[in-house]
Amino acid sequence: MSWQAWVGVLVLWVLALALLAAGWVLLHRTRLRRSIYRARGRGAGSERAVRDARRRGHVVAFVANPTKPDVAQLGALIRRYRAERGQPEPLWLETTAADPGVGQTRAAVEAGADLVVAIGGDGTVRAVAEGLVGTSVPMGLIPLGTGNLLARNLDIPVGDPVTALEIALAGRDREIDVGWLRVLRWESDVDDDVARAAEPGPDDQPRDHIFLVIAGVGFDAAMVADTDEHLKARVGWVAYFFSGIRHLHGSRARVHVRLDDGATQTTRLRSLLIGNCGRLPGGITLLPDAVVDDGWLDVAAIDTRIGLAGWAQLFGEVVLQGVGLRNDLPAKIGRIDHTRARTVHVVLPGGEHVQVDGDVVGRVTEVAARVDPGALVVRVAADAAAG
Repeated sequence: MSWQAWVGVLVLWVLALALLAAGWVLLHRTRLRRSIYRARGRGAGSERAVRDARRRGHVVAFVANPTKPDVAQLGALIRRYRAERGQPEPLWLETTAADPGVGQTRAAVEAGADLVVAIGGDGTVRAVAEGLVGTSVPMGLIPLGTGNLLARNLDIPVGDPVTALEIALAGRDREIDVGWLRVLRWESDVDDDVARAAEPGPDDQPRDHIFLVIAGVGFDAAMVADTDEHLKARVGWVAYFFSGIRHLHGSRARVHVRLDDGATQTTRLRSLLIGNCGRLPGGITLLPDAVVDDGWLDVAAIDTRIGLAGWAQLFGEVVLQGVGLRNDLPAKIGRIDHTRARTVHVVLPGGEHVQVDGDVVGRVTEVAARVDPGALVVRVAADAAAG
């Protein structure tokens, strides 16, 4: 197939995804509002959860991102139903630009909260999780963002906040692993704002960035960094696709990787993904072997050659592994190589973007990642599978 034909196919994919995105946004927002209004007829939580909470005197805290649509209505609904059923007034704490949720979560724990529910997107979930790590206080999830990565991997419904709330109140507790990424060296020409935000604290120690799903360097992080926020607000996760098109012809990065106590390996690739679990929006599974509570980080080295043909084959690889099939043929121009480790050390001499669960950390030349097994307790559906 000629390069003109490949471009034509790519354009058709863009148009199809644009139509899909518009329909998805309309459906998602309609479902969200219907879910909130429907709750007025059946209660914001199950009767069993209400009885148990009254008997135990549980204190429930909600850490909410006020910039997300329908948060105010959802908050009023939660307060009203708790009052109607004789439950204590919940702790309602809103995030700010200066504190996306870590401080609010720690304040809730100090106030005696038995459950902290994150209301918002992936950034809010990461912040609440950071505040709860090691406390044994469970985290509930009411996903309202565009990615909602952890919620998808734990089978918590996206677009149905009432059902998500019922899971938070009446579900079972599950211990999951947490990933931490530490920047050891920044690229010398890093943006001043990023550099200031990443400066070590008073104890002169580098900051650890929590991730619950996937951290990545290279193409995926550059795609996230280049995504238009206004487009993302309109069409959701599909905005990443449009950003990714602009980086398809980027150069392959030279990286040095050491897993655990093994020898350092040098290679060239497009992206290096370090994950705790691997499902993404759109039915994409990047890390098919990843289990959220197995005590391991799953590592995927992604590479392509020969331009769009390599990316086309890579897309086929992702689709196949999402349904449990692997292409192990050695002669491939687009491939994903999988392994796992408990610690990962990466040196990027040319400097690359790095992201954690869709939040860009900055451009770096050296990072280290580690797993913290069973460090976080989350609420999942009572009948959810343990795997």
